[in-house]
Amino acid sequence: MKISTIIVVSSKIKTKLRIYWQLIKSLQTGLLLITGLAGYLSAKCPVRDIPLLLSVSSSLFLAISGSTVLNMWYDRDIDKKMDRTCYRPLASGQISQQEGVCLGLVLSIVGIGWAASTNLLFGLVVTAGLFFDVVIYTIWLKRRTSWSIVWGGFAGAMPVLAGRVLAIGFFDWVGVVLALGVLFWIPTHIMTFNIKYFEDYNKAGIPTFPARYGFQFTRQAIAISSILAALMMAAAGYGIGLLWGYMRLLAVLSAGLLLLAGVSVFRPSETVNFGLFKYASIYMLGSMILMTI
Repeated sequence: MKISTIIVVSSKIKTKLRIYWQLIKSLQTGLLLITGLAGYLSAKCPVRDIPLLLSVSSSLFLAISGSTVLNMWYDRDIDKKMDRTCYRPLASGQISQQEGVCLGLVLSIVGIGWAASTNLLFGLVVTAGLFFDVVIYTIWLKRRTSWSIVWGGFAGAMPVLAGRVLAIGFFDWVGVVLALGVLFWIPTHIMTFNIKYFEDYNKAGIPTFPARYGFQFTRQAIAISSILAALMMAAAGYGIGLLWGYMRLLAVLSAGLLLLAGVSVFRPSETVNFGLFKYASIYMLGSMILMTI
């Protein structure tokens, strides 16, 4: 094969991989993967079984990525209507619908299969997360009700629960509380986004809390969900047995979240709303890191 041909083929492969990377929403997938690993490491730190840790990481990454690709495949029509999403690979036609759905199915099936072969209960929780995300949230409820984010929250809570279940072999109250922490955190993450891109969501016809109940009610809901998320994380930290120093760090992280949520209610602005959206991800990442220490 000529060198020029090799260069062209290599360039095409790199382009395809870049497009696939966009499809899996790497930042979102990475954060969910971290919650899954935190659930596992909350009971298995220090790590003594490296192959099992790699299996957990790989299966979760594939399953989460697969569900994300399937969501983008199903939502390609509404993505075309929004300025924020119209350049996504499926919405813009960079890859075909058939290629998108095949990629999503392959990633999902391999991820679930790998998880189930690692541990049946772990595999069932991972499967539940994908089912809630793709079928319940995206296909059934997202275009029908603003309350769909609750069911989307259940999907987001499954990785941390799956990791905890794999680590100890059964469901316990700490795993449930960790999952609830993520579940209550998700409205803060999603609703601030709904406010920032209010016109985009209206243009696509997606029901949101700001459109259904107004901005002030949505900000109050964000504040309440932030309080509940902080309480759940504190309870999980206690159950895991975090040392007092780490509990204080968790308290500082939670205080920042609650402060921004409070300011968004009483002194709302685009800057505060976007700051809360960004900080919510930092809060979840920091909390999960503390759970592993």
